[in-house]
Amino acid sequence: MKFKLYHCPGTRSARVKWLLHELIGDAFEVEIVPLLEAVQYTPDFLSKNPNHGVPVLEITAQDGNSMHMIESGAMIALLADSFPEKCLAPCPDHLSLQRADYLQMLHFGASWMDMVLWQIRVHEHILPSSDRDPLTVRRYRRKFANEIEPQLHARLATTRFICGDTFSAADCVIGQNVRWARAYHLCAHDVFTRYLSRLSERPAYAQAFSDMTRTAGPEIPEDSPAVALFTG
Repeated sequence: MKFKLYHCPGTRSARVKWLLHELIGDAFEVEIVPLLEAVQYTPDFLSKNPNHGVPVLEITAQDGNSMHMIESGAMIALLADSFPEKCLAPCPDHLSLQRADYLQMLHFGASWMDMVLWQIRVHEHILPSSDRDPLTVRRYRRKFANEIEPQLHARLATTRFICGDTFSAADCVIGQNVRWARAYHLCAHDVFTRYLSRLSERPAYAQAFSDMTRTAGPEIPEDSPAVALFTG
């Protein structure tokens, strides 16, 4: 199999890039998608991902057939299971509480936690000023602080990683989201600082986020062509 990741620094695609580095080093192709230039809305990119976003993971089999995956949580789950020798996911061959907990946290991060952070980002930094809703921001900030953050804190106060004392692919999702949350002054407790410090010791983590300097701040310029095309 060959892998090509369509990626933009500072976005969800970083979690997939991180896991690929964990699993296969640099043996995959990366194509940067300049989201601010609205490349994601071009016909060529929409043929790969009709939801006009990153990541997109192109998987090419030995016979030349290929497909595009467009859900980061699904990419993480598939990739971790596909390289069992790396031990980044509990064995999928039999039912276990460890496997259930791992999948639950992976998908919690990729769906529920991600959704709340996304609403905050949309209404603080992406929508035109006239379309932003301060009530939505307050609601989701409160929800994150009062419901999501305590669940993560309870785990990380007693374990080194999100599913125990061993790093797993679920940490690629939760860890990237904690970074995202801290940019919005959430997950500020020392327990999250220590968690990110442990993650940052991993060479693949450094590789995954080494391109963050290519991006500016979180604010999207209102003259960016992506703003007029943005649908959520």
